Amino acid sequence: MPLREVMQMQVSEAPTRRRAGVSAARAESLGDFRQAVSSSFVPLLVSQERRSGSFSARLSSTDADGVVFTEVMAQPHLVERTDETISHGGSGFYKLSLLLTGESVLVQDGRQVVMRPGDLAVYDTSRPYSLLFTEEFRNLIMMFPKGRLDLPVPFTEQLTAVPLGAETGLAPVVSAFLSQFPRQLEGLPDRVRAKLAHTSLDLIGTLFSQMLNVQAAELDPHQALLQKIHAFIDENLGAPDLSPSRIAREHYISTRHLHALFRELDTTVSTWIRERRLERCRADLLDPVLADRTIAAIAGRWGFTDAAHFSRVFKARYEASPSELR
Repeated sequence: MPLREVMQMQVSEAPTRRRAGVSAARAESLGDFRQAVSSSFVPLLVSQERRSGSFSARLSSTDADGVVFTEVMAQPHLVERTDETISHGGSGFYKLSLLLTGESVLVQDGRQVVMRPGDLAVYDTSRPYSLLFTEEFRNLIMMFPKGRLDLPVPFTEQLTAVPLGAETGLAPVVSAFLSQFPRQLEGLPDRVRAKLAHTSLDLIGTLFSQMLNVQAAELDPHQALLQKIHAFIDENLGAPDLSPSRIAREHYISTRHLHALFRELDTTVSTWIRERRLERCRADLLDPVLADRTIAAIAGRWGFTDAAHFSRVFKARYEASPSELR
């Protein structure tokens, strides 16, 4: 289910305030909160250990180019993503959680992490998870499609429900940057919000990459090779001669072996390169700093030498031409 459809599910059921890209909701009962949570994120189950007594919560969200930043303030409760709620839609996203106050426990993929203020953790809406808040809390959640990260899904799956950044020292930088959202984004122009969303994704991608590099000694040679190949592709996206044969040659493997590695990721080498290039072009087209750069120059910067071909593949991918997006 597309992100915008997920965000709009049952929104009229909860007390909300909306304008383009911005929403806010106040819940005075657990039922209202369930509706607001499913509207802001994906279908979820929400319950309390003690059913009696009052319940209140507030949510404020900002959508910046398909990346949703939501701050939640609420009383203790349990959130669950189950096989049943997954069947109702909302797969294909990562949610990065930054706990601002309180304490929580995240469980996914057989792993568990206890979160305290300032901690970061990531989880995947495509698979079951649970998130228990044991006291009143304030939490910031950044939700985005998996494809917006320049990392293969199998690599990122190693990082669900684990403490993020303890090995690298980068986590405090990411936390400090994200802690300003979503309220500070509300009054900004769409293009500026989009730029900040891209910066957030770049920071998270860097954090994940550093963690994976720290873990590289624990990877089997097969995974380590894939990681090197993806890093090489990212470093050479602007080169028009970037091709399977060059990639294979640079890594001392056959092109047949290279194609087999990407088949395991349910993609192809050419598709991966094209998707990475398109995402870079999309980010540049939305960047106000590059507003005076021509579309052809942006396309050429990222390895698209044929302007007509670039326009066709861009529109097929994003349902809008480069000029329409800009």
